[in-house]
Amino acid sequence: MTYLKRSPWIIHYDASSCNGCDIEVLACLTPMYDIERFGIVNTGNPKHADVFVVTGSINEQNKAVIKNIYDQIPNPKVVVAVGICATSGGVFRECYNVCGGIDKIIPVDVYVPGCAARPESIIDGIVKSLGILEEKRLKMKNPDTGQSSTVGRK
Repeated sequence: MTYLKRSPWIIHYDASSCNGCDIEVLACLTPMYDIERFGIVNTGNPKHADVFVVTGSINEQNKAVIKNIYDQIPNPKVVVAVGICATSGGVFRECYNVCGGIDKIIPVDVYVPGCAARPESIIDGIVKSLGILEEKRLKMKNPDTGQSSTVGRK
């Protein structure tokens, strides 16, 4: 796990799912799994979020909503696709209005497979996303090398 200077905040959006993965995401917040032990806080405001967690497949009605939420999250940001529906469209992929997984409209950094994804898998995916988030922060500080330190350079 990586060390972050401040607690990462996540925002969760249910695209169009059977709600199985949503229940498992909520289970991550219970005392049994306690995702907050990693300093992760759930928020409802995309302007405060660092990690965008999406469950469910993309359809015509939620394309604009997901893109809008993604655009409101400040850089650097990380996207986690939770469940088979978010990764590929899942059992709904053949439906007339389903476009597929969320990677069809926004870039995804971490895929968490499963139907429904287990809380352990979700927590593992979010913790992996924190490492990616830290790498993106370092690249923003120094875009040439990805390192934030300038010691020994002129």
